[in-house]
Amino acid sequence: METAQETPDRPPLDLSALSDEAFLSANGIPRLTVLESTGSTNADLLRGVTEDPGAWPDLSVLTAEYQSDARGRLDRRWEAPARSSVSVSLVLLPVNGAGRPLPTHRYSWLSLLAALALREALTETAGLPAELKWPNDVLVRGRKIAGILAQLGPLGAGGAPPVILGTGLNVTLTEPELPVPTATSVLLENPDTVDRTELLKSYLSRFATLYRSFCNADGDPTAGMAGGPSLHKRVEHLLSTLGKQVRAQLPGDHEIIGHATRLDEYGSLLVVDAAGHEHVVTAGDVVHLRPWNPAGTGGQDAGSGGAESGYA
Repeated sequence: METAQETPDRPPLDLSALSDEAFLSANGIPRLTVLESTGSTNADLLRGVTEDPGAWPDLSVLTAEYQSDARGRLDRRWEAPARSSVSVSLVLLPVNGAGRPLPTHRYSWLSLLAALALREALTETAGLPAELKWPNDVLVRGRKIAGILAQLGPLGAGGAPPVILGTGLNVTLTEPELPVPTATSVLLENPDTVDRTELLKSYLSRFATLYRSFCNADGDPTAGMAGGPSLHKRVEHLLSTLGKQVRAQLPGDHEIIGHATRLDEYGSLLVVDAAGHEHVVTAGDVVHLRPWNPAGTGGQDAGSGGAESGYA
């Protein structure tokens, strides 16, 4: 990793490019709002869909140049310098082609779908070798570059709650600005670009394509999507967690140590312990999930479970 000590140039997002009608209509984005500063884009949208749901239809986008009170999974607080990150939240009202709401048990795949879209954007737009870490992180060379947080909104008139999907990507953070040593940023990984507008548009367009395909398949993760393999196969192929010994620290001081083998139909992680028992670990249960080596083997607990990056 290269070290960048001086504060880099941090231009604002290009409002004209983001509000371009051709871009919005091609991706089915009905509304895209850019804020100079806010507490949390996820909190703003949760409040928005509660107070005026009609103003925030499916695939509405809210992004901010600076967030003062962003929260991640397990209510971790996260903050980064203004204009150093992509901080974006979407309203999702998942329905199939016939207009029927998707079963809520399929919602657990939305964070993984977003991670997949962001991984594609980083690989194809910035030229970075990104991969996924279960349940909601994107890594580059083993370090956390982005985090994703999905939150349920209130039950709507259609009988299904909306999902607020927040994504935070470290773009021009320098090494001294990183929240923890296990984090990284686009800038620090020799990218093809650090243009936040380009990265945001790339992420949104890829997410919209995958999301529509997922919805049209009734949220079935085993169905082929967007002209290629299923969501389940795509995620498993790119998931750095699989094939490793992991330690999952769960609520109530319960701990599972075992081999991460696969994802089930709900996107939960299956871990086989030393006795051969298979455990189902859900994203909502996990406090920490880290690579693990037995004492005396020379390995270290090298996971990035504590790395704050966007909606971690």
